[in-house]
Amino acid sequence: MEGNCLKQVALLIVDMQNDFVRRGAPLEVPDARNTIAPHRALLQAFRRRGWPVVYTRFVSRQEPNLLWNWSPQCRPPTKCCWHGHRRRYADAAEELECAEVIDELAPESADVIIDKFGYGAFHGTALANILNERNIKSLLVTGTVTQICVEETAREAFHYGFQTTIVSDAVSSFAPDLHAATLKNFAMKFGWVADSADLLRRLD
Repeated sequence: MEGNCLKQVALLIVDMQNDFVRRGAPLEVPDARNTIAPHRALLQAFRRRGWPVVYTRFVSRQEPNLLWNWSPQCRPPTKCCWHGHRRRYADAAEELECAEVIDELAPESADVIIDKFGYGAFHGTALANILNERNIKSLLVTGTVTQICVEETAREAFHYGFQTTIVSDAVSSFAPDLHAATLKNFAMKFGWVADSADLLRRLD
């Protein structure tokens, strides 16, 4: 990993939302809960330094669209990741907003939140402009799902010219083989892959 890939860096957290992470969620990724601790460590490091933190939220369109073919949970009556829709989860004491970031990683007032209607966080959003305005050159990408929204976002970042590292222990999938293949392929042609402990040492 080149030394300059952590210069002028932002943390980009992809889709760590109730409808993906909570127990019994419609699009539950059980392994996402194992990434909460490394996420917290990264958040603490970035916020201590005053460095940018960006969250993305996958938001389902509320009218029929192509994505519903592959994520039928977004259709009624489930309404996965609909703005304003609430549901109860097995590990929550009350109903929660289904599209909101989990409480364990709740955004703070200075953080950026990007709502997206597809897999990639750059397509159809202001993300690239926001990062460029802040003179960001590199990204640490975390979140879920590794081979879907994380990969799409990280590849888009490459095409926008950001030096991008996927944090291997802070991304998660429901398919271990696709998770592993994504990390291997990304490191081959698009950017870097490293675990949070290594990156935190390099940030010091």
